[in-house]
Amino acid sequence: MPDMGQESASANKQQPALRRSLSLSLTTFYGLGNILGAGIYVLIGKVVGHAGLFAPVSFLVASLLACLTAFTYAELAARFPLSAGEAVYIQEGLGVQAISALVGLLIILAGVVSAATILRGFTGYLQVFLDIPGSVVIPVMVLLLGGLAAWGITQSVTVAALITVVEIGGLLLIIRVAAPGLADASVAAVDLLPHAGIDAWHGIFVGGFLAFYAFIGFEDMVNVAEEVKQPQRNLPRAILLALAISVVLYFMVAVVAVVSVPAGSLAEAEAPLAYLYQQVTGREPVAITLISMFAVINGALIQIIMAARVGYGMARKHWLPAIFARVHSVTRTPVLATVTASLLVLVLALWLPIETLAKATSYFLLLVFTLVNLSLWRIKRATVQPADVINVPVWVPVSGFFASAVFVAVQAGIDLVTR
Repeated sequence: MPDMGQESASANKQQPALRRSLSLSLTTFYGLGNILGAGIYVLIGKVVGHAGLFAPVSFLVASLLACLTAFTYAELAARFPLSAGEAVYIQEGLGVQAISALVGLLIILAGVVSAATILRGFTGYLQVFLDIPGSVVIPVMVLLLGGLAAWGITQSVTVAALITVVEIGGLLLIIRVAAPGLADASVAAVDLLPHAGIDAWHGIFVGGFLAFYAFIGFEDMVNVAEEVKQPQRNLPRAILLALAISVVLYFMVAVVAVVSVPAGSLAEAEAPLAYLYQQVTGREPVAITLISMFAVINGALIQIIMAARVGYGMARKHWLPAIFARVHSVTRTPVLATVTASLLVLVLALWLPIETLAKATSYFLLLVFTLVNLSLWRIKRATVQPADVINVPVWVPVSGFFASAVFVAVQAGIDLVTR
């Protein structure tokens, strides 16, 4: 009688594989598009509302935490270039399958919550032109984005890369139109430096927690590892390039925002960058609103792709039903996993408000970052460093572990006190 395990292995070998077609540049734009679309166009006003003139500091605080973990991800992505990256990393580092599977589910949940957040932000920008309720807009957008994600990885990431170029252009436009007014602004450079008062740092930290959401996206890049060319070399480079570019752009946008318009007004704006453009130029914000709409769509598309790839990778590890690992023979994408991710996005986008969604995503990912940093720390202590893999100093995952854990604990304490 044939062995069932051998039959299962043989069936898996006959399944179509994901297509390895993403170059360094496409992978970088994939990550950069997700980082930029995930936060700055939607949440800049909320961060300014909490931190006021110190919003640029909030973005710097958030970027330091993100950079520590980005270096950890860079090494782990080179060591284990597989879909469901974080779940694999934690399995390799901690060896507890239940925790690994839970982390994979958290990553999927963070991805669909993030996409839902972004689509809620999209409705705010669309309503600058058309008074269409979100209950109509969101289902249509989920259908379009889910269809594109299922169509093919090369097609969907190429579209994402083109939109990313537009996103960068939008942020540079904001910086260009607002920069001439910096010299005449009533706010001096010294006013942007925080003092020692507890109220200032409370606002900076709360703003930083939201600003951290604007940096997430680099971690999603590891989940397309099986579709990246030469992933040991290209994935770490793409992760670090995408994060470095976003840090520079975010800081510059935050500076011109707090100097150019009152913090309270920006915080209340449904489309904050469109409002900033209108206040600075006196013109209707048609161009920046259109760019912002493309930006948030891009972020949602990439999150759907990511969540589907994590589901696919977990199913291959038998942590989810095997049906989610099926790859369509024509599109070479995990269609059922993509449809499932899209439906979850639809439900959450219609259910929860934007700030709640953003905070939930940050909590989920900070918990995952804590475990991922701990995993690399343990791996580096227990194994020999591979010769062809980026080698980050051991203090990087150690610092990332403690920073992520402290960030979660402090924010949880703030939420309990202010509830």
